[in-house]
Amino acid sequence: MKIVYEDNHIIIVNKAAGEIVQGDKTGDTPLSEMIKTYLKEKYNKPGNVFCGVVHRIDRPVGGLVIFAKTSKALERLNKMLRDGDIHKTYWAIVKGAPKPEEARLRDWLKSDGRLNKTFISDEKDPEAKESILEYKTIARGDNYSVLEVNLLTGRKHQIRAQLSNIGHPIKGDLKYGSKRSNPDGGISLLAKKISFTHPVSKQPIEIEAPLPEEFKKFL
Repeated sequence: MKIVYEDNHIIIVNKAAGEIVQGDKTGDTPLSEMIKTYLKEKYNKPGNVFCGVVHRIDRPVGGLVIFAKTSKALERLNKMLRDGDIHKTYWAIVKGAPKPEEARLRDWLKSDGRLNKTFISDEKDPEAKESILEYKTIARGDNYSVLEVNLLTGRKHQIRAQLSNIGHPIKGDLKYGSKRSNPDGGISLLAKKISFTHPVSKQPIEIEAPLPEEFKKFL
């Protein structure tokens, strides 16, 4: 667990691919519990320690995740997330070279909990949700491109499903059309930057994750 920012109300962690944000059926220790242990030990706190999950990123994805240390911060951050006031930028290594190099994608997505997968659906489907992202190509190799992706909605597996739908699956993402897995079992999607106004101090916060080696090779 790598903490990249901490104050009295917020902790931001640079999550490694494979780590989970909240507990699931695997029984593996989630980041939320690791943070509670860290807070108990660092501040010598007796009893229960508060750690609120503001948002999640998929297990095979690396990058920045916000946690709240106080209920006041959690409540305000949750509202900011709903209102679109927390801005998240991702980098993705995808198969091929998207055309156009820069575009807005608008789809209707529907998640299947049994398959743990999201599908492109129809606007008339009552269970489907409008999903919008913007991408631009920032680097190219022989077989792959690096895209910067800005999420305008926050649906489950949204980036993975929408990029796969235009024929450019994320490297290593077997679930959404990649032909081979990555050595670490993760996928080449990074939650690279988070920017928002601090819910208590009202100061601007902008944090960037360090770039993994596989991304650096393209730059």
